[in-house]
Amino acid sequence: MYEPPVQRLVDELARLPGIGRKSAQRLAFHLLHVEEADAERLGNAIIDLRRLVRLCDRCFNITGEDLCSICRDMRRDPTSVCVVERAQDISVLERTQEFTGRYHVLGGAISPIAGIGPDQLRLKELVKRIEAESIAEVIVATNPTVEGDTTALYIAKLLKPLGMRVSRLASGLPVGGDLDYADEITLGRALAGRKEL
Repeated sequence: MYEPPVQRLVDELARLPGIGRKSAQRLAFHLLHVEEADAERLGNAIIDLRRLVRLCDRCFNITGEDLCSICRDMRRDPTSVCVVERAQDISVLERTQEFTGRYHVLGGAISPIAGIGPDQLRLKELVKRIEAESIAEVIVATNPTVEGDTTALYIAKLLKPLGMRVSRLASGLPVGGDLDYADEITLGRALAGRKEL
């Protein structure tokens, strides 16, 4: 449809999550008309991302060093670990400024349909960390989905025999939410997780 270099870029951009064919075409033509230095800066940023970013040796967060900035921060509570599905979940939790412990990135959630079982997640590494680092509490912050709930239950069954305190993030109604717009599952979880006033 387009000249081969343009079509190749459109095809590659369309492979990105959340980018459809039309968005890929708009981006490709935008890049075609930007200054060459701007296009090179974008290309170099992608190359640097692939060359310089790796997984933290301890928690599997993204980093440019052996340990990520959170694992290197001596002010963090080393006895509390929050388990998340993906590295990008950490930034969401960090924005709350409520959690002062460390993290552990599983690399996904248990999903038999997608062929992801417990062995494909970093659960063995989590158990090793618990034993080596004297972790007292594990907070499971997987997504409130069937896969996330299944993973949370699996983690609880795995860690409870070790005498580990395992908790799950509460779920329910958002602040400022209206009951009229809440679904039954959200309302049910809000009722189950209610706290005394």
